[in-house]
Amino acid sequence: MQEDAGGVENVAVGSVESETSEKQNVAENVAPKKKSRPKKKAQIPTVEAIVSQEDGPVEENVPVDGQTAVEEQAAVETQTTVEAQASAEEQKAVEEQTDEEALEQSEIERIESKRAELNLDSETALLETVLFLESEPQSPESLSKITHLDLDTISSCVERLKEKYSDMDSGIELSQIVGGWILTPKKECFDLVKERYGKRNEGRLSKAAIETLSIIAYSQPITRAEIESIRHVSADNMMRILLDRKFIKEVGKKDIPGKPVMYGTTNEFLEFFHLQSIADLPQLDEKESERFELAR
Repeated sequence: MQEDAGGVENVAVGSVESETSEKQNVAENVAPKKKSRPKKKAQIPTVEAIVSQEDGPVEENVPVDGQTAVEEQAAVETQTTVEAQASAEEQKAVEEQTDEEALEQSEIERIESKRAELNLDSETALLETVLFLESEPQSPESLSKITHLDLDTISSCVERLKEKYSDMDSGIELSQIVGGWILTPKKECFDLVKERYGKRNEGRLSKAAIETLSIIAYSQPITRAEIESIRHVSADNMMRILLDRKFIKEVGKKDIPGKPVMYGTTNEFLEFFHLQSIADLPQLDEKESERFELAR
């Protein structure tokens, strides 16, 4: 009986275990299973892909990044070419400038070499050349600067030229006007051809303008009203002409009621009439001198 009971018990235990196992299996089948991502299989390269990699990428399939790199490389090469051309042109310009400077330096050395060979005769000839080319009186300082001769040499050359032109067979002379030296025709020679050559300048001034200018020259400083009192006519037009020609200028105001402007002559006036100063004007006769004084 005991053996039967043990057998029953074992059967019961086995039944329970079997039932428990079945429940577990049912529970596992009922519970949702977590989906696992399938693993990517390693792709085995084909023969065509291997051959394509060995031959290099096809141009039309070049990725965008590759195109950008190519374009950047082309831009760099273009810039390099431009810079090289610019550098070559700059180098050429430098070489040309160097050549010009060398030529200038060579010319300077040549001139300096000739200057070193000058004597008083050639220095006088040089000064005469400058005076001939200049159309206005030149001061000794200006002549020294132009010729690169010192003032003592300029003075010596001037004396030699004055002596040279003093000969009767010379039609020009060295004149000092407004502190400067200029070559002018001798008066006795110029008077013979003044009808032809003098009118080129003097013809531009009317008789009335010449008369007005004379009054100003001999009576300066003088006001417009004083000029009109001498000529007995308006001086407006003549004054305007003389001011335009720069023969006269304003020199101040007279200390009387109204403070009228006073006028005087200019250096241009002295140069035009070949005068060193107002003191070189011809003397007025007694009648004209008296007329000018009474008007003032």
